[in-house]
Amino acid sequence: MSLSVILALLWCILANLLAILPSSDNYWRRAYFLMAIGVPLLGYVTWQNGPWAGLLALAAGASMLRWPMIYLGRWLRRMLAR
Repeated sequence: MSLSVILALLWCILANLLAILPSSDNYWRRAYFLMAIGVPLLGYVTWQNGPWAGLLALAAGASMLRWPMIYLGRWLRRMLAR
């Protein structure tokens, strides 16, 4: 297993651990932290293992951070409707 895949799996474990801890801001600070780490990690996975592994890592990250993805989709719909 390559280093990038191991790091992506550790990112998934970290995301799950952060999700079970209580939060006063509905987990948004943690989501920003995970996105800041996840985007370069996604590029590293794609670069080292190819586009299919990158798409798989993107799907895993999007499933963990689904609310930021939902809000992004709503924002894009509003911007395109103007």
